[in-house]
Amino acid sequence: MFSKLYQQDFSLWAQQTAELLRQRRFEEIDLEILAQEVEDLGKSERRAIASYLTVLLTHLLKWQYQASGRQYTIEGEPKGSWAGSITYSRLEIQKLLADNPSLLIYPKTVLAKSYQDAVKVAIKETGLKDFPIDCPFTIDQALDDNWFPDGSK
Repeated sequence: MFSKLYQQDFSLWAQQTAELLRQRRFEEIDLEILAQEVEDLGKSERRAIASYLTVLLTHLLKWQYQASGRQYTIEGEPKGSWAGSITYSRLEIQKLLADNPSLLIYPKTVLAKSYQDAVKVAIKETGLKDFPIDCPFTIDQALDDNWFPDGSK
């Protein structure tokens, strides 16, 4: 019966499973489903990092290769939607890594795949087709709050 609830109303299943755990009523819990959900929690964090990294790389590419779209403050600081997206993506990745220190190396491991995805998006968004085959940014550059491809800070 409990696995049927899992299929019909995941949120209610999660609440009831949490309550059964608190009450130590383990025999009433579908442990296989619970184990799958716990595993999926870690996967969702990795997926989120890869997704934010793809968005970050897309906007870094646009910043570097579509100069007409760059915007700056009077002081020469990057501004506008691309700069905002770059900053937001960096912040979200930083939060995920702070909450999951075991994933600190993960962005480096998915850089190449995220870059491939970013190139596909950047081509669609810009109409440009001549992006480098390999990522022109290191992971440290991409995640550096003060780094932009044109050297502005």
